[in-house]
Amino acid sequence: MRIGVPREIKPQEFRVGLMPDGVRDLVAHGHHVVVEAGAGIGIDATDEDYRGAGAVVLGDADAVFDQADMIVKVKEPQAVERARLRPDQILFTYLHLAPDEPQTSELIASGTTCIAYETITDAHGGLPLLKPMSQVAGRLSVQAGARALERAQGGRGLLLGGVPGVGPARVAVIGGGVVGENAVEMALGLGADVTVLDRNPAALERLAHRFGAALTTLYASRATLERTVIDADMVIGAVLVAGAGAPKLVSRDMVARMRKGTVLVDVAIDQGGCFDTSRATTHDEPTFIVEDVVHYCVANMPGAVPLTSTQALTNATLPFVLRLADQGWRAALKADPHLRRGLNVAGGQVTCQPVAEAQGLPFTAPETLLDG
Repeated sequence: MRIGVPREIKPQEFRVGLMPDGVRDLVAHGHHVVVEAGAGIGIDATDEDYRGAGAVVLGDADAVFDQADMIVKVKEPQAVERARLRPDQILFTYLHLAPDEPQTSELIASGTTCIAYETITDAHGGLPLLKPMSQVAGRLSVQAGARALERAQGGRGLLLGGVPGVGPARVAVIGGGVVGENAVEMALGLGADVTVLDRNPAALERLAHRFGAALTTLYASRATLERTVIDADMVIGAVLVAGAGAPKLVSRDMVARMRKGTVLVDVAIDQGGCFDTSRATTHDEPTFIVEDVVHYCVANMPGAVPLTSTQALTNATLPFVLRLADQGWRAALKADPHLRRGLNVAGGQVTCQPVAEAQGLPFTAPETLLDG
């Protein structure tokens, strides 16, 4: 199979779909890999590094899309990239379609087979291709929030961990999954007073067992959630409903009742955000202020640390890329129900039920397309 790796064009996105080592493995399996010139610049991987791994380096994205049977990316295709897609291609990347009707409609029109990293599952009910970036985003959320708490950034002027004689900042983490757990680890490590809220008692039990008395765990009833976030100095939105839009858990009224300079970090912004006042931002302009509250809503947070992120992402995605390339998408999805969950759009049809429900579109079960 011919696999194409274009340069990412989303603002301040420095990751790349495959490390040179990943290219080497694909070539060893007999596949042909084409990489856009400069694709690895954000991770200090030169065109020569990719050539040394066996790739052919092409001068522009048009050539990569034209030659590739499968496009391997990081972020959702931008409008100019969607226009390059063909019905006979596979697109393998993060999509986050539920809140993004324009992308969904253009992918439907393209006829491309679109497989999303974030909805592939594993035997334990986890999301193995979302997990590494959730780990990165959870840890970054605390770094970004700590910076935003500084007075010069519009925050309350608090040091997250305080100093002897001065109490630490209060951090509320909404969601006890992968993002939440990593945010808790970082915030506690910096000395903050941390509370995590979730509706899953098992998740709260797991976190309490791991972090002990240093962490406060609360069941996320509406009243408890409201009291906790209004009292916090930093709130990290770490909720996830796989494939679906994020629930709006913090209302504008709640935001208006927070103290001036409180910081909200919405890690769920890729799926529409879990604060009513959220809107997607970029690394160029990461924050904005509503009701005197600082919002950090960067939609590609792991792009800030591309060396770490790309290595972690390649580690997770490469086995699936190999499977799709070795077997073809129909055979690979037919053999693996967990990979099959990644199919979001194919043949002009929406094949991910949460996306279809979010946008009021007809849903086609992936199984009906696999015998063609």
